Amino acid sequence: MSADASNNKSERVAFIGLGVMGFHMAGHLASAGHQVTVYNRTASRAEEWLKKFKGTSAATPAEAASGARIVFACVGNDDDVRAISTASNGAFSGMQAGSVFVDHTTASAELARELDAAARERGLHFLDGPVSGGEAGAQNGVLTVMMGGEADQFEQVEPVIDSYARAVTLMGPAGAGQLTKMVNQICIAGLVQGLAEGMNFAKCVGLDAKLVLEVISKGAAQSWQMENRGATMVDDKFDFGFAVDWMRKDLAICLAEARRTGARLPVTALVDQFYAQVQARGGGRWDTSSLMRLLTTP
Repeated sequence: MSADASNNKSERVAFIGLGVMGFHMAGHLASAGHQVTVYNRTASRAEEWLKKFKGTSAATPAEAASGARIVFACVGNDDDVRAISTASNGAFSGMQAGSVFVDHTTASAELARELDAAARERGLHFLDGPVSGGEAGAQNGVLTVMMGGEADQFEQVEPVIDSYARAVTLMGPAGAGQLTKMVNQICIAGLVQGLAEGMNFAKCVGLDAKLVLEVISKGAAQSWQMENRGATMVDDKFDFGFAVDWMRKDLAICLAEARRTGARLPVTALVDQFYAQVQARGGGRWDTSSLMRLLTTP
């Protein structure tokens, strides 16, 4: 987050989707002094947000977007994004010409290009901005945001996004943010599987797995996953974090894009199958590090 993020001028914004991530992101916007109108499909979640932060709520995405210079969204998947943007009572129908729609949902690059075209037809602007950092990153305002779109609009929204991010980078035209997030998830899938195999191996050969973590985390094997998930994997604790169901949704997007472009993702496809096995065991809401359990209790 920029050191002077709190000094940015107040903007009138909307935030659509108050889930695990959006609730905190919208809260940081309000705490930074922006005028925030929120919308959530389940109204009780918006009421919960209003008890904690200063702002207003709206009955529809269109109503939330009315008068907002920037409309943020963070929902579930491609269809959810369409429902709150271009559908009847979607945000696009309430936005004024020249305003910007920023989609933080992890979705397909194809959808980003579709919405960019739809926005242009209406005299609006669109940016795709998936995030990395998980719930903790959203809660602490230190997300990494990967953006796709036009530079002019990126420069307008970047100071506002700084309210909940430590890094905001324009990666290219519409869709580039989503493609970058795909790279992120591909890398994570391989890292978590490698970490699971390493920790299981350490236990099988009689090593103190946590001492192993302490040692190798100071070398070339170090990673965010090792620092934040290694110990809990050894302890067989998975009832928190980024859910397997969400990861499978993201990997499905990656694999579909790979099929479209001819990119080879053999390890990603294999890890996706492992996650399907975790789901079959009832672990859809377990953290992605639960790949470890397939090795410890095959």
